[in-house]
Amino acid sequence: MKLPDRIVLAADHAGFELKEAIKAHVLAQGIDSIDVQPELVEGDDYPEIIRRGCAAVLEYSCPGIIFGGSGNGEAMAANKVHGIRCALVYSTETAKLARSHNDANVMSLGGRLIDLDLAQECVDIFLTTDFEGGRHVRRIEDLE
Repeated sequence: MKLPDRIVLAADHAGFELKEAIKAHVLAQGIDSIDVQPELVEGDDYPEIIRRGCAAVLEYSCPGIIFGGSGNGEAMAANKVHGIRCALVYSTETAKLARSHNDANVMSLGGRLIDLDLAQECVDIFLTTDFEGGRHVRRIEDLE
């Protein structure tokens, strides 16, 4: 899989710093980003931000990366949006399996729980891993 031309980024205040670092990382690779909340807003609430991010993923048919403190609530919010398959990613293996087995179109990262080097590696894997299809297709269809 080649790198996508663009991705969507969405973060609340707890994930903002990691989002900014990942934004620079993907821009350095020539990937355009749609940042749904480019300014730091203290005390913001993630559900609305994540819904806007997921809407952009669907509108632009591109992958998304969402960020929060742990990434858990953000993943839960994302998975409430029809057409979104969001995986909480915390290792290179979860990044790979999110794409290859689950055909995830959004990954969630916890800015308070993952260091930048690992986060960048997970992003690279997520953005370059193809869905395997096969036996996984019926499971994805069942989720929908």
